[in-house]
Amino acid sequence: MADTGALAEQLNKCVETRDFEGALNLVRGNLDQFAKGLQPMGVKEALKKTTEDRLLLSFLEGAGFGEFPLDKALVRLEKLISFRVGTLVLNKTWGVGKVKRVDDFYRRIVVDFKTKPGHQFAYAAAADMLESAPDGHILVMREVDPAGFEALLKDKPADFVKKVIESNGSAMTLIRLEDYCAVNGFVKSANWKKFWDSARTGLKSDKCVVIPARKADPIRIMSQVEDYGEGWLTAFSHETDPKLILASLNNYAAKGALKTASEEVRAKISDRLIFAVTAARNVDDALYAKLACAVTQYGFDRPAAQEMRDYLWERKRYIKAAAALPARDVGSLIAFLANDDAAKEKICKAIPEFCFAAVSAVVEMFSDWVEKDADGNVVAWPCRKIVGDFMKETQSPATLTTLIAGRIEQFGTFEYVDVPVDGKNICTLKSYALWPELPPLTTILTHAIALGEGRRNGEILKMQNIVRRLFADKAWLEKMFSFLTPADQALFFERFQASIAWDPSTHHTIVVRMTKIVPALEVHLVKIEKKREYARLTSYRSYGLRKAEYLKLINEDMPENVRKIEFAKGFGDLSENAEYQYAKDEQRQLMQKQTLMQADLDAVKPSDFADAVTDEVMPGVTVVASVKDTERIWHVLGEWDNEPDLGILSSKTRVAQNLLGKKPGDGFEMPDADGNLMFATIKEIRPLPAEIRQWMELPPGVQI
Repeated sequence: MADTGALAEQLNKCVETRDFEGALNLVRGNLDQFAKGLQPMGVKEALKKTTEDRLLLSFLEGAGFGEFPLDKALVRLEKLISFRVGTLVLNKTWGVGKVKRVDDFYRRIVVDFKTKPGHQFAYAAAADMLESAPDGHILVMREVDPAGFEALLKDKPADFVKKVIESNGSAMTLIRLEDYCAVNGFVKSANWKKFWDSARTGLKSDKCVVIPARKADPIRIMSQVEDYGEGWLTAFSHETDPKLILASLNNYAAKGALKTASEEVRAKISDRLIFAVTAARNVDDALYAKLACAVTQYGFDRPAAQEMRDYLWERKRYIKAAAALPARDVGSLIAFLANDDAAKEKICKAIPEFCFAAVSAVVEMFSDWVEKDADGNVVAWPCRKIVGDFMKETQSPATLTTLIAGRIEQFGTFEYVDVPVDGKNICTLKSYALWPELPPLTTILTHAIALGEGRRNGEILKMQNIVRRLFADKAWLEKMFSFLTPADQALFFERFQASIAWDPSTHHTIVVRMTKIVPALEVHLVKIEKKREYARLTSYRSYGLRKAEYLKLINEDMPENVRKIEFAKGFGDLSENAEYQYAKDEQRQLMQKQTLMQADLDAVKPSDFADAVTDEVMPGVTVVASVKDTERIWHVLGEWDNEPDLGILSSKTRVAQNLLGKKPGDGFEMPDADGNLMFATIKEIRPLPAEIRQWMELPPGVQI
């Protein structure tokens, strides 16, 4: 390695001979020493002295010397130099394009993309957003050889997929592959399954292609066939990514190599597993769980199984792990944890905290778990009892309710017989009996109806959507009604009909479908009266404040935005001007807000609600209600009136909507703090008190 003085002499010689290429190669080959001796700005100044080429000088100014470390600035410079007119370049958003013009005065590169011709990049943006397109890239192939591209796509889907993956590295997940093909217009989303099925058949016969079981894991293209010999073991022994260690071991085992591995090989594999388990600890509970299962599945005794179980039990990590694992891996985790009856009981009691996949695995694995006495007689079914106890609670776990409602025949014995009807044998239910530990089917269905009500989130929202799809399924409804006696059919129908928190159109459709399945239910059909429509009103106070907000918008905010736009125009080219774009976006938002506010002010009228009467709940009255043995008071006002601390409700709130039109003694539904519905009863309807009427008055200084 040359010393700094010698390098300086060589650089000066390049300056004297005006050898830009020589100087660039010299700096590139001795980055560390130049970074310490000259720093980026010094290197830039030296390179500038080696050339009079205006284009190169503009590249030096736009490469970011002084803004970036020397190595990065040098990479950016070399990228800019490579962007000559006619060069094909790649952009993640617009795909492949051709450099049309390089403007050294404005320091811009103009690129023609298929969907965006003539797009301008400042040098800095070009260095960040563009790459020279390699000859073998799939997008370049489509550009220079469209016939060959189409032939490859149509006739050799497996080779086409390999080309796409190789163009983006050597690995690509199936999810990313599908997205890439759709975004670039290779394969339409509607045709993807058919295309992938055809490609997968060819890829599976290619020994250099590794197709993972999970969509989230990468499809890998290897340069040569993996023989799982010394080369594989050496690479495996030096791997530091726990995910890759696990994936590599799974592939090794899938090829049957683990069964014949020597003790020496198994010892090296065991060492890597210990490393992977340690690396995943306190970082990724799901990965830790998968590694723990692999350790026991493949017969390794280190780390100790009980040590890994204890870690997963701590802080309920097994709950988090199950939620993050793919559904097919959850059963392995449950089986790994359930090494004795105490563990099984602990797992069963965690059902309310588990995700749906875990609940399904627990019930399937432990439903036949029994306790026996000294004589070998069955005395209890622990899992069934725990499940039954949960389902008998006032509010059952959403995941368990969804599982039982959707797979009811898994939880009992059902006897079917063929009954001749019009010359054909029809399979008909003769008798059934649910687990004795479960409540009656009507209770289970009531839980399902309650789960379908209201607004949910997270895992419970997923369960709600599943339950709603069940109720929309005619075959499922027919099955449920076939299990019920006429009295229970009516009970089930009335409970669903009384549920007003479902989407109205869906609710109506299901009610009608139920009456068609069991025509006798029509006598229980409740005719829903159309709700009275009220004038769109609000208090003088709220109208005045809304009007003041509107005036501020048009008199202050919008003129200020115009000034911002004019100011931003002074920063140059509008297509690359962030300040201008932000100001224009703000302008669009302000104009949309102005339109909406103007429409609202025209539609809603100010009022003192002097005409309100107390025969029924309407805007302008006070409501006293009984809610769970406590008394609640609300003052129902207009659309824009809302003051929770004073008990003022907007007529548009959910509670107010459920109250409107009701009379003393009527019941209604309202959400509790967690969003679950509870029932309440109207005790009294009163005129508004003086303090509320005072609140409704127009504030000083505010005009309508």
